[in-house]
Amino acid sequence: MLQAQMDLLVIEAQSGNSKAFECLVEYFQPILNKFARSLSSNSGIADDAVQEAWITISRKVRALNDPRAFKGWLFRTVRWRLLDLAKSYPKNHASYELVEESHSETLSQPLNEDELVNRELKQAIAQLAPTERSVIHLFYLAELSVVEIGYVLDIPEGTVKSRLSRARKLLKQLIASE
Repeated sequence: MLQAQMDLLVIEAQSGNSKAFECLVEYFQPILNKFARSLSSNSGIADDAVQEAWITISRKVRALNDPRAFKGWLFRTVRWRLLDLAKSYPKNHASYELVEESHSETLSQPLNEDELVNRELKQAIAQLAPTERSVIHLFYLAELSVVEIGYVLDIPEGTVKSRLSRARKLLKQLIASE
């Protein structure tokens, strides 16, 4: 979705257009689910966090002054809801445990080169610490800018850049060692 389209949908949602809000939900739901699951090893907590974030956003969207800030605000809301929910769960349901990829996929036919690269990359990302994993996810998969990532994670831009650099180096090492 282009930024201009997103801005228009946000403005429409702010004026009470439920169809515009539904379009935003439909577009961002899969992205937010992946983001939340990249941070939490508990898919229940991740799903709940995304749902509760949408409830919060729907109630407060009219208060958003700049439609361009919607995307960062959305991811930040999910992150905060995830942290809140993780605190309310027992210790054995910690939110920031390493997310393991499921290897239960059946290989009925050989994977092509792109699929192999994607699988290796996903496995390498899953091995990163949560701080590096979250900046990689936000920058490359959610396509947020360094400024937006800083807002979402509540860290300075320089810290975002250093974490991205460190994560890239670690990914190179992990992929090279496999």
